[in-house]
Amino acid sequence: MRLSFTQITLPLVTLSCALSASAASSADGPSIDTMKEVVKEISSDAYEGRAPGTVGEEKTLSYLVRRFEALGLKPGNKGSWFQDVPLVEIDAKNVSPLRFSGGKTVVSADYGPEMVIATYRTGQSHIEIKDSPVVFVGYGINAPEKKWNDYAGVNVKGKTVVILVNDPDYQNPTLRGPFSGRAMTYYGRWTYKFEEAARQGATAAIIVHDTVPAAYGWNVVQSSWTGAQHVADSANGNADQSAAIGWMQKDKAAALMASAGLNLDTLMAAAKKRGFKAMPLKGVKASVSFDNAVRKHSSKNVVALLPGKTRPDEYVLYAAHWDHLGHCKAAPDGDDICNGAIDNATGTAALVALAEANMKAGPTDRSQVFLAVTAEESGLLGSAYYGNHPVFPLGQTVGGVNMDALSMAGVAKNVVVIGKGKSQLDAYLDKALAAQKRVASLEPTPEKGFYYRSDHFSFAKHGVPMLYFEGGQDLVKGGPAAGAKAAKDYEEHRYHGPKDEYDPKWDWSGVKADLKLYYDVGRALANTTDWPNWMPGDEFRAIRDKSRAGK
Repeated sequence: MRLSFTQITLPLVTLSCALSASAASSADGPSIDTMKEVVKEISSDAYEGRAPGTVGEEKTLSYLVRRFEALGLKPGNKGSWFQDVPLVEIDAKNVSPLRFSGGKTVVSADYGPEMVIATYRTGQSHIEIKDSPVVFVGYGINAPEKKWNDYAGVNVKGKTVVILVNDPDYQNPTLRGPFSGRAMTYYGRWTYKFEEAARQGATAAIIVHDTVPAAYGWNVVQSSWTGAQHVADSANGNADQSAAIGWMQKDKAAALMASAGLNLDTLMAAAKKRGFKAMPLKGVKASVSFDNAVRKHSSKNVVALLPGKTRPDEYVLYAAHWDHLGHCKAAPDGDDICNGAIDNATGTAALVALAEANMKAGPTDRSQVFLAVTAEESGLLGSAYYGNHPVFPLGQTVGGVNMDALSMAGVAKNVVVIGKGKSQLDAYLDKALAAQKRVASLEPTPEKGFYYRSDHFSFAKHGVPMLYFEGGQDLVKGGPAAGAKAAKDYEEHRYHGPKDEYDPKWDWSGVKADLKLYYDVGRALANTTDWPNWMPGDEFRAIRDKSRAGK
């Protein structure tokens, strides 16, 4: 349950003093000129979209190290700038149509425009699924604590499961309901659905794409799931995962259900109700095959350190992912490089600008860590690896901020806090916002599940409070309507596409204001003696309490 700011009991006198000290040390905040330099450089075509395991990675890492080294930061990982992250690149080749036979008609979906398919299994050069029985499993959720199990009473071992995206109550306009109503929980994310399908023994798991509950169009699915994919390496080659995972267009799912004598809309309505029973598609069998070009390699997180003056064994973390999609589906003009200027050259540039500003202001009492992580676009793999193999003890990590896709829409009267009310870090942000006469707002689209879609989640899972906010939509020029229009324009025309490129005409005024917030919050955390926690009742509170026990 998310609690309100009025329930925070953090000592604000200490907080106020820390923020005042940080404001005095850098009245203008981090340099926008530095940000422009970094964004323009690493989002250029020369970096080929910064995909892990490519020349683009090599160039990005080299550039970041040069910037950090020139600032006088220390290599953070036992004398190294890098933390190796073992990955496997898998590229599906020779993909057959996904074919459903045995119903009234044969339903076939072509790779790319109608379905996408991949595998987590790193030890198989060829995947072939032939005549696998098909089961519709609703939202594919098994949540004992919520008394909800879409797999109850059905055995899906060796079968293909068809799954709906998001949570059963996503259409609830409130934030109440078994799955938080309109706000997506982790059960609504595609990552969870594939994880649960594998635990249930499914041979293949196919999610039905629907733009509203997915929160993005098919173009995003297609660009993200075609071409080389990166997965975490494991000793068993991920043999415990489903052989095939993927998505299909909703109209194809409707045709599939009709071929089995069922109606997709009726099934979707039934799946929203507690007690839903999975529906085997009588006689229907799924078949698909594809080859895998497999390459094991080690990508890298970049770890830079500014040691603390008096408590160097306590750490404040700044995080941003440096990677993007590399080459992707070409735009009509033939441009096939997903440059990732907004997502996330801006966050990476913010990391450099914040490091520069903190070096100029001088060391804080606690150490500050500047972490540029890899493979966020592949499922938060770099930050997840750090969370499982921390360079600095997580119990000694005070908290931090995550920066992902800063807004070029201009100055807003607010910022949108992803996960507002979850931790005592909100108090730090509210104090910094007050100095700018701005406010923190709840997410306008909690149904999109942004809390589970960026790197802060990897640290939160291990109990570390992390602040993640986005540029607000209530713009000084144009208000909420202008902000919503700008956000929609970016999502529809640039997000995860070749046109997310550096634009010299961008309005950096909003970024400048938001960057100052990151700076003030970070220095406040690094100069206080407090240990912010998750709010009572939050899902990560017990993990944090355990990690801090006895300290």
